[in-house]
Amino acid sequence: MNGEPPARLLATAATFPSAKRALSGDREMPKRSELIDYNYAVAGHAGTLCDADGELFIKPCTKAEIDFYESAHVLHPDFAELMPLYYGSLALTENTTEEMIHAAIPAIVENADVPAAIKEEVQSHLHLDQRPAVSPGPEIHVQRAATLPVPVPSDGVTWVPNKSRKITTDRAIVLQNSSFGYKKPNIMDAKLGLRLWADDAPLEKRQRFDEIAQTTTHKKYGFRVAGMRVYKGSTDPSELDDEDFKVYDKYWGRDTVKEENVGEMLKKHFVFVESAGIDAELGKLVAQAFTADLRRVQEVLEANESRMYSASLLFVFEGDGEALRAAMEETTAMEQERASRKENRASVHEKDSGPGLCANLRVDSGIGMDNEGNAVFDAVVGDDMSDISDDSEEFSSQPSIYSLRLIDFAHAKFVPGQGPDENVLLGVRSLVQLFDDMSK
Repeated sequence: MNGEPPARLLATAATFPSAKRALSGDREMPKRSELIDYNYAVAGHAGTLCDADGELFIKPCTKAEIDFYESAHVLHPDFAELMPLYYGSLALTENTTEEMIHAAIPAIVENADVPAAIKEEVQSHLHLDQRPAVSPGPEIHVQRAATLPVPVPSDGVTWVPNKSRKITTDRAIVLQNSSFGYKKPNIMDAKLGLRLWADDAPLEKRQRFDEIAQTTTHKKYGFRVAGMRVYKGSTDPSELDDEDFKVYDKYWGRDTVKEENVGEMLKKHFVFVESAGIDAELGKLVAQAFTADLRRVQEVLEANESRMYSASLLFVFEGDGEALRAAMEETTAMEQERASRKENRASVHEKDSGPGLCANLRVDSGIGMDNEGNAVFDAVVGDDMSDISDDSEEFSSQPSIYSLRLIDFAHAKFVPGQGPDENVLLGVRSLVQLFDDMSK
């Protein structure tokens, strides 16, 4: 291992897979009534949807957000690895037919520039044999994400809050759903930055967002909890929803989480949830994993020149303690087998290469455990995707354990010559320290 800390070994971790994003043009939007409301959103805009078996995430957005995804792919591939896997974009109109709906999504997945193993896995959930072979046609219509237009003042001062949380747009992006594949996904949205408004924000919006920043953990830590969804997050059944999750809304992050208790709140209410079977051992492993990935986020943001306002880090991990432990043990067994095969192949070519890295690195958001009970991560080393290609079946069947993604780019751009985004980095560095403290 040469004494390398986990952060260095995770420099190309597959939580941030070395995968290309689709650069396809606008495609047609599936019919709203045929999709599934996304029930795991904890913050952000309403109107998000899922298709397939919930593996694809369809989000109404602005052209600026699509442009940011695609520019990241072309010019900043290391940054793109922090983002959700991007399949393409959709055009939103007003009416459609069921045949056109079923014809739309498979084309997006087929044309997406993503690793073959991931594409094949998604396609296996699209039930292609049950879909009619019908072309989407030149025009597909769908109900807009926002049925009522939001008034836009023209004085540059007045701000009309969008209480419906829906946006007026004619576009949507298709992303890989970060919460797919978990039995009971615990989700946290951590909104980043001290300044939360973009340059074109009206004065009233700037003032309102500044007030939120100055009276919450944004002020000291550069982030706040915008929302959480935690499996068995309470021992009081009346506080749980139909799936036994406790939902922490934005007011919890604003009013209950304070500068003096933020670390304890994250530890007690998000990571170490004893009522769900997440004991001290499992909680520390999860915290170790998030710490390593947060350090990778910090490294990439420090190496790029960008500006993001109201972007978030989305934390997801298996919230059922029994399922979490089983997934870790399965990952460990799979990685030991993969390491053995890789070692055998390597010995044929270079017997003096020293111990392989893969036993202590991570692939596909997996945490294993070594003999001392410490976190063991799998990773893709460098830009070589051969391991994924050689072991595509195992890659696609890897159990879901945790994921960290940078999300929400409605107000994001790259700014060559202006240096790293210290506004966002304040929050990332704080989260590194908080999760590192939890891991000890």
